[in-house]
Amino acid sequence: MAQSSLLDPVQNEKTPPEGAEPERDDELEEEERAADAPLDARGSLTSDFIRSVGEAVEHGDREDVLAACVDLKAADVADLIEQLSEAARPKLVTLLGTDFDADILAELDEDVRESVLEAIPTEQLAGHIAELDTDEAAFVVQDMDEEGRAELLAEVPIADRLAIEAALEYEEETAGRLMQREVFAAPSFSTVGQIIDRLRSAEKLPDLFYDVYVVDPAFKVIGGVALSRFLKAPRETKLIDLVERDLVQVPVDMDQEEVAYLFEKYNLISAPVVDSGDRLVGMVTVDDIVEVLHTEADEDMLALGGVSSENNVLALPVPKIARSRFTWLAVNLGTAILASFVISLFDATIQQVVALAVLMPIVASMGGNAGTQTLTVAVRNLATRDLTAANALRVVFRETTVSLINGVAFAILLGVAAGIWYQAIGGGAEGEGMTLGLVLAAAMIITMLSAGLSGILIPLGLQRVGADPAVSSAVFVTTVTDVVGFFAFLGLAAAFLVGS
Repeated sequence: MAQSSLLDPVQNEKTPPEGAEPERDDELEEEERAADAPLDARGSLTSDFIRSVGEAVEHGDREDVLAACVDLKAADVADLIEQLSEAARPKLVTLLGTDFDADILAELDEDVRESVLEAIPTEQLAGHIAELDTDEAAFVVQDMDEEGRAELLAEVPIADRLAIEAALEYEEETAGRLMQREVFAAPSFSTVGQIIDRLRSAEKLPDLFYDVYVVDPAFKVIGGVALSRFLKAPRETKLIDLVERDLVQVPVDMDQEEVAYLFEKYNLISAPVVDSGDRLVGMVTVDDIVEVLHTEADEDMLALGGVSSENNVLALPVPKIARSRFTWLAVNLGTAILASFVISLFDATIQQVVALAVLMPIVASMGGNAGTQTLTVAVRNLATRDLTAANALRVVFRETTVSLINGVAFAILLGVAAGIWYQAIGGGAEGEGMTLGLVLAAAMIITMLSAGLSGILIPLGLQRVGADPAVSSAVFVTTVTDVVGFFAFLGLAAAFLVGS
């Protein structure tokens, strides 16, 4: 009997036993697992997963709902609730029942949270509130009506209730509302060993903290000891020998944007919050600041478009969205009427030189876009404190120079093109094409200059008088660019085309 060669591919091919299923391709299995996964590569919920959960909710299938949500983080479940229809949201919460995680409440958009809170029994909701840190609990209940809030807090343990009520006494968007009251503080004479024993005891500690705050008998902050430094020291070392005294402290009434600025400027992970008597009342951690930065950036971006109340397009009812947009559209209508009034002053000029009607939108559009560019940069730099009173003149000069350069460049380009086009269509006597080109070029330079100046000066002026530049600037800049653009172009045309 001949032996088969080890190199014979046919003889050495592995074949499955008779009746056994062939091995599945690894790539195919990986693709199927990816298709069944609730999250895609970017960490977002997949449309298939959302659809399948929605169907399970519709059929009231609690087991399928629990199986789908068991491995999701609180933020993912909150995202899932927001993606579902208004009718399905309370049904999902009801199906989750006691498996509903308290942290989900802090992750929900405020416009969705209201319907979720209504779907949870008061006693169960009180338990969830007690599980949250003070800042998160205050964030959840702050938008409830007074009667509902009082009824809920009556079910919360007294210590947690007093802490939440104290947090709600501070103004919204301040450090007092943002902070958590649970802190780890110790007297200066404590040793590292004593602190370690405290940490290992049954004492209730903050869920997350990075520093041990060292306080005097009046509970005023002497300094702080980072946990990384604290854990390296021998047990007998006193805290006073480890303390960093130049700790950045946050006043309790400081605006949350100011707090975020301090964190960004000094690369902070946490900071103590002190009252008017410099006594320690809480702390702010970097996870809170990330949320603030995200929220403020969203608000500024939406405010520039006049839709500041639409943080989540799926959360708001259609009538509310329509009302919020109507206000700004009405304001824009007023500015458009003003621009139309300027045009009406030169109706005779337009009748004589019809080409002006064709070229007018170019001037206004270029001015509007240039103004928006400058405005966006200005508002952003005001928010990040890169644009201040100290460097405002330099920034204004730079923006004016940029506008002048772009104005001249587009003036040459459009002036030549308009002149050739007008002469080619036989729109006027010899030389009128060149005159029209020069008029368009001059109007373009004037419009671009006004766009650059208004884009920087208007937000600076609004901030100076205490208004939010992100909310009001766009309307004013658009008005300036339209009015100046139309007036410059039509005025110059009336003087040099019709009057010649």
